[in-house]
Amino acid sequence: MKQLHINLTNWEFRACGDEAWLPAAVPGTVHTDLLRNGVIDQPFYGTNEHDLQWIDKKNWEYRTVLTLEEKWQKLAVTELVFAGLDTYADVYVNNVHALSADNMFRSWTVNVKGLLQAGENEIRIVFRSVVTEDLPKLAQLGYDLPAPNDQSELGGLQEQRISVFARKAPYHYGWDWGPRFLTSGIWREAVLEGRDIAVIKDLYIRQNAVNAQEARLTAVVEVDAPEAWSGMLRVTAEGQEWMKAASLVPGNQVVELELVIDTPRLWWCNGLGLPELYQFRAELLEGEEAVAVSEVTTGLREIKLVRKPDERGASFHFELNGVPVFAKGSNHIPNDSFITEVTEERYRHEIATAVESNMNMLRVWGGGFYEEEVFYRLCDEYGLLVWQDFMFACSMYPGDEPFLNNIREEAVYNVRRLRNHPSIAVWCGNNEIDSAWSQFEENMGWGWKEKLSADIRETLWAAYEEIFHKILPEAVAANHPGVDYWPSSPLRELTRGQDQHATRIMGEGDIHYWGVWHGIEPFENYNLKVGRFMSEYGFQSFPELKSVLSYAEEADMELESKVMLAHQKNGRGNQLIKEYMDMYLPQPKDFRGFLYMSQVLQAEAIRIAIESHRRNKPYCMGTLYWQMNDCWPVASWAGMDYYGRWKALQYTVRKSFKDVLLSIDGTDGDTLKVHAVSDRRQALDGELVIRLHDFSGALLREWSQPVTLAADSAAVVFTLPVAELLEGRDPAQVLLVASLLEGGQVLERGEHYFAAAKDIPLSKPVITVTEVPGSAGKSFTLSSDVLARGVHLTVEEEGIFSDNFFDLLPGEPKTIEFALSGSGEADFTPAAPTGLVVRSMADYI
Repeated sequence: MKQLHINLTNWEFRACGDEAWLPAAVPGTVHTDLLRNGVIDQPFYGTNEHDLQWIDKKNWEYRTVLTLEEKWQKLAVTELVFAGLDTYADVYVNNVHALSADNMFRSWTVNVKGLLQAGENEIRIVFRSVVTEDLPKLAQLGYDLPAPNDQSELGGLQEQRISVFARKAPYHYGWDWGPRFLTSGIWREAVLEGRDIAVIKDLYIRQNAVNAQEARLTAVVEVDAPEAWSGMLRVTAEGQEWMKAASLVPGNQVVELELVIDTPRLWWCNGLGLPELYQFRAELLEGEEAVAVSEVTTGLREIKLVRKPDERGASFHFELNGVPVFAKGSNHIPNDSFITEVTEERYRHEIATAVESNMNMLRVWGGGFYEEEVFYRLCDEYGLLVWQDFMFACSMYPGDEPFLNNIREEAVYNVRRLRNHPSIAVWCGNNEIDSAWSQFEENMGWGWKEKLSADIRETLWAAYEEIFHKILPEAVAANHPGVDYWPSSPLRELTRGQDQHATRIMGEGDIHYWGVWHGIEPFENYNLKVGRFMSEYGFQSFPELKSVLSYAEEADMELESKVMLAHQKNGRGNQLIKEYMDMYLPQPKDFRGFLYMSQVLQAEAIRIAIESHRRNKPYCMGTLYWQMNDCWPVASWAGMDYYGRWKALQYTVRKSFKDVLLSIDGTDGDTLKVHAVSDRRQALDGELVIRLHDFSGALLREWSQPVTLAADSAAVVFTLPVAELLEGRDPAQVLLVASLLEGGQVLERGEHYFAAAKDIPLSKPVITVTEVPGSAGKSFTLSSDVLARGVHLTVEEEGIFSDNFFDLLPGEPKTIEFALSGSGEADFTPAAPTGLVVRSMADYI
């Protein structure tokens, strides 16, 4: 009995009709293959994106030649398995058509027994242009489907937006942070498999009931047998063993085995406990011999999305193993326009950054793709919950039967692929479509339906309901029981009526609040516009100078230059940054100063938002800012740029997401309130110390009082009228510092200025750097002679500091440590930095 496997990696490619074949990397894309062969220039540089739109108008073909031994002919089953084909593809085996694929998001398996021969075999794949494939569909439909992020003009298609017709990553068509690169190619593993024995195709550990006392599970074992077979099914995990007799018939079938684990080690998210994992092994035994084996790693936990009516509407929070979770995190987008370029090291850096930033959740947003296995594995290992969107965003979709069937297959495939991951906390149907269309409220959405006839509106909403209220929830219920489905983000309630749409902040559901940024509302509105779960909000900045210089020349260093505008996908984005900067910050002296100041501005905006959301727990129980990362070097909402470099925002997020937070609120101008927020599961007894300083560091006033903070709570712990605090002093000349002490040690600290940064005069500080004795240069202490705002540290290596973009008060030196990113086995390895440069805001104005 045999099982054979060949990984197909030796490919070449060409544009259909060309004579010459060029070497190809598989997994890969046509764009990256063209780049490696010197046919095109770096796609992300300058305005090269505009010059590469010809690629998606061509058909491309890939081929490989396999030499097979005679033994392959004797196998009962021989299959080609493609884990990912992007997107419209025809597969030929020895010039015989074997498969047509039309969905990037699912795998494709084709029986090739009888098509292969002993000796040489050619496998050829023709990728048809999504442009030429889908333009006729739009013409046949006769009206436009809303898809505002589709950058069709850049692609030379004018107003013909075709992204909704292909089951392909929506962001490939462009987004308001990403370029338009319509890739094609063999983007996931391609293998030839042969066997004449049964094989375990899928092993799912269904979690029927899990608590600290007992985990009741079912091993759901899908088996494909070429012929009838009898034996035993054995499942093992951590020294335990379960067995049952198994009799197989030819073909696919499911065998289930009940499992019970007493006092299981539960999987917890970051901040609540350890992300404990179990490895389960399933074997088909013939006597003592295992003829088929499959292993999965999962964590045992119970996860719920709790929505209960209350006096202010209805709750919206996640409950893990019976414990309410305040979700702290961000929205994840693809790490690259060319997915196959993302290494495990890049994924690990992102996940390690999230954990280092005290996050417990990432949302896999619906305009990208269902992420690679390594992404979810790392979330499992690090304890990050995943809000998982299906891949639909900001568009209306066709409702023809072939398209719906394609979606049904895609949904089942991806739910089954990801369901063993304990990190999956919820499946969400789409991003923003419900509120954008706003079926039950006229003139409240994005203006889509108002432009269409009643018949077309009815047709599109029927397709919407079929996809998001029927196909997708049925796929989740049937294949991932125990994990909730939420039809759209944002959504108030699934009522099929006026109360459904989250077009405004109400007392139920989740909310995307974009009044700050898109609505040009002041930062202070973050304190007023708070919902039950803030699943999107954000503010833009530029990446750091080093990153900007990766796509621009010195001559391009101007806000409205052609290159800067090409790397700003949000229309007036650069001008919006400038307008907000004029509102809140001093004027930068040059473009380099503008880059720095944009990061300070972004960090301040999101700090205000996060603190407001956390202060409002348990009314608000989640804050996921937009966005975690970038898919190319660009001005965007990301806290970590394309190269993994932390912006000021990432440092601010790390502080704002600590399990204990001090938040100082002087929003109304008359009263100052100090809030304490704790995500700990135990009460906190400490001391609150409030100090008022002038900018020379002199202590003007001081208050001290005991503080008791209940477990998992938020409370106001200090209140005083601003006039009484200042006692007539110039608000632009004093600083309030609040410290929370536990056991005599400073647990948390917060600072508050009584005037806007643009109205505070700054002297240029002299900042002294002193190496900490015995640290081998890995730690150093900074001190300043006057107030230094936004102290900015840069070094030659890629890494992070224990703090950055911080304020330094005279008489209060600060010790900083440096760590390299992703060196060796550690995520961040302490190291002595090279070429340390210290600047502050005064250097940029």
